[in-house]
Amino acid sequence: MTQPHRYEIRFPAADQTLLEQGESCFATGDFAHETKIRFHDYAAIYARPGLYEQLFYERLKCTSPRKLTRLLHQVVSEAGEDPSQLRVLDVGAGNGMVGELLIEQGTSRVVGVDILADARDAAARDRPGVYDAYYVADLTDPRDPALKDLESWNFDAMTCVAAIGFGDIPVAAFRTACNLIADQGWISFNIKESFLDRSDASGFSQLIQRMIHDGYMRVHHLERYRHRLSIEGRPLHYYAVVGRKSRDLDESCLAGL
Repeated sequence: MTQPHRYEIRFPAADQTLLEQGESCFATGDFAHETKIRFHDYAAIYARPGLYEQLFYERLKCTSPRKLTRLLHQVVSEAGEDPSQLRVLDVGAGNGMVGELLIEQGTSRVVGVDILADARDAAARDRPGVYDAYYVADLTDPRDPALKDLESWNFDAMTCVAAIGFGDIPVAAFRTACNLIADQGWISFNIKESFLDRSDASGFSQLIQRMIHDGYMRVHHLERYRHRLSIEGRPLHYYAVVGRKSRDLDESCLAGL
């Protein structure tokens, strides 16, 4: 990645920061030309080279891309398989941070998919050549023409890092992505810690619990860790999950979600 531009990043005053994680925002630019951006307004963030990295990985100390890619390689190796031979689908690929780390660790094939053309363009700008292909696709739409192409890659692993919840990737899209992975393939993702709490009634919480408890996926590694800091400096904990897919997620897995 080329040397990025440096940005002024300002968080709201302390009495305005008690927001849900998905509602967090920041301001950038000088005070005369200030722009306010929500954390999940990825198009606006990706349009500014280096801003995503500066915000999440420098200021807020996000560890998830490196954590999840290392765990995937570790778990696959411990299972007696060669992680360098994986054909990985990187879901919610964004500007390519996860793909870059997978390639650094020797993964042979990495394909990105994201719903935003802005994400694909940012990856091509910031990390050219990292992905063997990068698709802009709506994984909730079975008629999306990109799905045929994605099926042809015969993926045996999937990563989905810092993309579940907060409306970024819907339940139906996650199901489609999982079903693009071969049976006995590997799935690596992270989720906010509350999603594994039985009191959480959200769709993703129920989906993940059904995947684990109903035998759609066998968990090989489950670890609570610090995903990043909040804008107040509090640690935000997630779970890292690496498992082996047993079978496709069918309609009963999504019933009532």
